[in-house]
Amino acid sequence: MKDIARQQMSIKVESMDMLNAQIQMEGKASASYLAMASWCDQRGYTGSADFMYQQAAEEREHMMKIFKFVNDCGGNAISPEVTNINHDFSSLEEVFETALTQEIEVSKSINRIVATARKNSDFGVENFMQWFIAEQLEEEKSIRDILDLFELMGRDGIALKLIDERINAA
Repeated sequence: MKDIARQQMSIKVESMDMLNAQIQMEGKASASYLAMASWCDQRGYTGSADFMYQQAAEEREHMMKIFKFVNDCGGNAISPEVTNINHDFSSLEEVFETALTQEIEVSKSINRIVATARKNSDFGVENFMQWFIAEQLEEEKSIRDILDLFELMGRDGIALKLIDERINAA
């Protein structure tokens, strides 16, 4: 007979449910970045495509980090089902605007998880999520810096090529 202490989760059910929703969100973000990378690749924006491929890999890494954490805490991590990914963009700037909107939504979700964990005294979850808070600040800043390039350099012709070449330096 298993010891009762070994059967209990070290995270609260509400936190586990929110983390599973975050796993879903991170999986969708990864797939969305792949769609953005494909759009960029098809139009010759190789710097932007490389950036988006890297972002897709990072989002999957975030998903896996949360997935493993939930299971390590005795919870039940649920593999995400990803649907409704946008593959159609009207411009390179729209790609990055979409990426920023997505990152802001991810940040809001992470902040809700931390606030709920704090309210429920789920300190392990709150501590675990601190890394994600810092990561999201970096993610949002890097995309805002790229969007600033459109303001500075323009939105057509050679400006787009120059922006694309500067993406990984932003």
